[in-house]
Amino acid sequence: MTTLASDPSTSLRRQRSFVLFWCARVAATSAFQMQAVAIGWQIYDLTGSALDLGLVGLVQFVPVVVLALVVGHVADRYDRRLVVRVAQLVEAAAAVALAIGSAEGWLSIPAIFAIVFVAGTARAFELPTMHALVPGLIPPPMFSRAVAGSTSANQAAVVLGPAIGGLLYAAGPTVVYLTCTALFLVASVLVTLIRRIEVPARSREPFKLVSLFAGFAFIRDRRELVGVVTLDLFVILLGGAVALLPIYARDILRVGPEGLGVLRSASAVGALASSILLSRYPLRRHVGRILFAAVTCFGVATAVFAVSTSLALSLVALALCGASDAVSVVIRFSLVQVRTPSEMRGRVSSVNSLFVGASNTLGDFEAGVTAAWFGAVPAVLLGGIGAVLVALIWVRLFPELAATESLDDARA
Repeated sequence: MTTLASDPSTSLRRQRSFVLFWCARVAATSAFQMQAVAIGWQIYDLTGSALDLGLVGLVQFVPVVVLALVVGHVADRYDRRLVVRVAQLVEAAAAVALAIGSAEGWLSIPAIFAIVFVAGTARAFELPTMHALVPGLIPPPMFSRAVAGSTSANQAAVVLGPAIGGLLYAAGPTVVYLTCTALFLVASVLVTLIRRIEVPARSREPFKLVSLFAGFAFIRDRRELVGVVTLDLFVILLGGAVALLPIYARDILRVGPEGLGVLRSASAVGALASSILLSRYPLRRHVGRILFAAVTCFGVATAVFAVSTSLALSLVALALCGASDAVSVVIRFSLVQVRTPSEMRGRVSSVNSLFVGASNTLGDFEAGVTAAWFGAVPAVLLGGIGAVLVALIWVRLFPELAATESLDDARA
């Protein structure tokens, strides 16, 4: 596994539970990405509507918001591995429904939205719980490397998933969805095999409103964490272009479903490269300044992609988007996790995932609506410019975040 650290004394490859976690995340995220390619192409092929592509994001956003507080409470009260396993089994069942509907010809747009809602509900439980698992899998000194390693798992899947999904789509969406089912089941088995080196203190607070809102209260009292979660929310909300990739693939670059898979993978290639470097060479100094530089780079690369009519330039721009976003992800998730005690990690991760999920899914919806009004190119271009403006504004609003020198200082 080349994405993990190579020093034998501190190698993530020697941490069995982390390796199982890494493989499970690759399998589950690959399935999600393959499924997203198939759904996006099916919907745009059926309707030709940018708004319908955006509505997929809105449908996924609803359960993230509605269940955010419950998810965190569940992750802190119950075995997090069990929560993740159940969520992945539900995602597998949703993929089976998509496969059957595609094979039998009854998969309408409302049916796709309903199944996406079910899968989105399961993912709302899966993601924050997976994030909360990481600190219990490795010794504390290895934490920042583990975050980078976890990010590399995600990005490896985002490289492989869309590319494989686009190729398999040539045999029909049913093949894609059945492959997704198998991957979700594999991920569930791998999570079952995980044995934590640290068993976190389980929350004993009763199930009541004060406990439910504890994650929000914890973040609210720490300005640098407020800056971290809101920075991601507004940058991706404005700068996300993933929902519009079917339009770029079919109407602008004219590369077909296989090209759509390559476009979705391009940003992950850059992100994977960044994650590999960060897992081997953790950030030591100027963490805050690097965070804002990465966000600015993300916005500029998004703007370049928006106006590109060359496949090569578009792929380079998307790769830069992914590379800069991976740096931001590692810093943001590390800051959130090292500032949070184990018994609170589920609820705080849930709040963080609420903002991350809102930025991704609402960003897709915003992109679809803006593209329906002004066209795909202006929508993505305005998003890239907006991301740069957000970075400049947040430096002023949260100087303590910009002044963060190292993740070790954050842990203290």
